[in-house]
Amino acid sequence: MIIQLPSVRIICPGESLNGQTKQIILKDGFIHRIGDPGDVLAEKVDVRLEGENLHLSPGWLDMRTAAREPGYEHQEDLLSVREAAAAGGFTEIAVLPNTHPVVQSKEAVAYLRSRWPDHAVKVHPIAAVSLEAKGKDLTEMIDLHRAGAVAFSDGVQPVWHSDILLKTLQYLQTFGGLLINRPEDKLLTQYGNMHEGVAATMLGLKGMPALAEEMMVARDLRLLEYTGGKIHFSCISTAGAVQLIREAKARGLAVTCDMAAHQIAFEDMALSEFDTNLKVNPPFRGKADIQALWAGLADGTIDAVVSDHSPLDEESKKLEFDLAEFGIIGLETAFAVLNTHNQALSVSQLIEKLSGNPRKILGLPLPSIREGTLANITIFDPEARWTFTGKDIRSKSANTPFIGAGFRGRVIGIVNNGQILLNAASSSKQRR
Repeated sequence: MIIQLPSVRIICPGESLNGQTKQIILKDGFIHRIGDPGDVLAEKVDVRLEGENLHLSPGWLDMRTAAREPGYEHQEDLLSVREAAAAGGFTEIAVLPNTHPVVQSKEAVAYLRSRWPDHAVKVHPIAAVSLEAKGKDLTEMIDLHRAGAVAFSDGVQPVWHSDILLKTLQYLQTFGGLLINRPEDKLLTQYGNMHEGVAATMLGLKGMPALAEEMMVARDLRLLEYTGGKIHFSCISTAGAVQLIREAKARGLAVTCDMAAHQIAFEDMALSEFDTNLKVNPPFRGKADIQALWAGLADGTIDAVVSDHSPLDEESKKLEFDLAEFGIIGLETAFAVLNTHNQALSVSQLIEKLSGNPRKILGLPLPSIREGTLANITIFDPEARWTFTGKDIRSKSANTPFIGAGFRGRVIGIVNNGQILLNAASSSKQRR
């Protein structure tokens, strides 16, 4: 198949083509020709993608996806999660180890890597730090690394045991491995349902204090300073956590962090209707925290943005608020949410949080945009206006608060692994 993009702005920070408007010809999954708009680069094309604001970047990578398979295929599987990722512009996803069984063996890593290998979306397994992700006994991380695990984390569970975290940081240094931890003191958030604040008091719900996140960040940073190594904090949500990480980076510690895209879309007061689709962990915080997240994105304290894609069936969500599980799906909407609420970032900076920085953190190569290379790209329009509906969901689950939401910024399609996936709803798609 030959695809023509007659005029597209290239976003690839650090490369010579960054910010330039070019014509690109894609042939059988390869970047065949790059030239100026108006040049005759191909006599015949199968698909022409046109639009006033088309952009193209190296394919996006999500660092925090719950794929659910094996064990919970009724909520998501390794094919449906790829379809959801593609719809959201992601060509690669790093999947959490919280499956059944937990990803704690070479066989489990191999299983994730071998399923649907020809799909346009590549899966990178994150292996568990501790057996069953319970925080008590270490997994065989060297074996898991050799099998293809890109990082180590207990996923939805924080590494609560201080000695386990210390030994993990020491152990991973033997091969340059990365620890990913979601900071939460679960004793402080036990039975909590939302952010601890005025809204929780008014709604009569037990709160989850910002202190629970900030104490764990402070603990982990002290241990990092003591042991060396590197750590990545996932789903940062509070102003205090942002400041602690900012100061740690200034001291030269090898620390990075991300935030979930949906975290900037709602304040805690939005839970007044007890919509369980707004029940997430970490919870939606207050206005000051959201402002701190934007400041952290702008100054580089927050390195990446993740979807925190957490598919759940209706039986897990259609319950009383205090009984419902935490989590929303996010792959299809992460870019649109971030771009719509954008307060501080240029398009180039925003894409760096979705593409370049995640790969740097995980030690993965950044796709190049040049003639003759196998394409790993995302095509998008940052100005397109659209409304997210149930028909836009590719996940097996539909636990999202964004149905009916109006967005600015839409993914047109992805090209990766020789495969081309275009969003059918895109008005920019034209065949001839």
